[in-house]
Amino acid sequence: MEPPYVVEDCRGILQLMSDGTVRRSAELPAVFLRDIPDGDLGVEWRDVTYDQEHDLNARLYQPGHLGAANTARLPVVAYFHGGGFCIGSGRWPCFHAWCLRLASELPAVVLSFDYRLAPEHRLPAAQEDGATAMSWIRSTATSDPWLASTADFSRVFVAGDSAGGNIAHHVAARFGKTGLSPPVRIRGNVLLVPYMAGETRTRAELECLPDAFLTTKMSDMYIRLSLPVGATRDHPAINLIGPEAPGLETVAIGPILVVSAEHDILRDRNAHYARRMKEWGKEVELVEFAGAQHVFFVVDPWSERADELVWLVRKFVVDHMDTE
Repeated sequence: MEPPYVVEDCRGILQLMSDGTVRRSAELPAVFLRDIPDGDLGVEWRDVTYDQEHDLNARLYQPGHLGAANTARLPVVAYFHGGGFCIGSGRWPCFHAWCLRLASELPAVVLSFDYRLAPEHRLPAAQEDGATAMSWIRSTATSDPWLASTADFSRVFVAGDSAGGNIAHHVAARFGKTGLSPPVRIRGNVLLVPYMAGETRTRAELECLPDAFLTTKMSDMYIRLSLPVGATRDHPAINLIGPEAPGLETVAIGPILVVSAEHDILRDRNAHYARRMKEWGKEVELVEFAGAQHVFFVVDPWSERADELVWLVRKFVVDHMDTE
């Protein structure tokens, strides 16, 4: 009998074998390993399990300073990491470094949520976990004594990068501005190069450079591994404004910041998404980073471009903390 062989390989971290088994490596490629400054930028953090049934981790970040208003409580950022729905964790050094920056420099209380990964758990599992995370914020985090004196849960922002940005969209569509009971209120949504696809190729997908951090070929692999078996790229879990996706004209979604990158295969889809959301009456700000690649701020959280993005997110949060 022929031994199992590799059918799909995600950056050496995940391998789908010919017999259907999945192999995951605990050793991360160098691109995901990032140095963390001594003292963690003055941010305290700890891990908790927010979903006992699926053993899902959340990493909670609390800055040691409260910004200009030293007696005020801070906005809360619910954050979902990227990884094509197949790989990644908030505990990876690259995502940890990025969340440290957000917590320290916005400043904000950052709640970084893991979620179930494909192909063991195909979509919409990850998006369902996003909803579970928000329910956990309402039921548990609001009464957590470690957060009680710092976090202002009436000022929640839902954010994520790549696949996490996709999850942030689904959370926004599900809960809108008022779908969570007091004291929790979502004030805005931050979608950083959000992951999307569709059956019709965009120009950016067709002109993808072979050395891109996320190639069209790689994206197709993530989609094969994460979508329900037999689904096409127009499935509403991944094509957020496609022919099978529900219209959101009547959903009261708060302000949205969409960040795209010039050399990202998702650039055109991110722009189309922002335009459609505006057509549906949403307040949307689209910012494209010239010369940047997919998740440039995760690949190098300490770069000047990451500095620019932190400033942009900070401005968005400050401008919308009291949005009605």
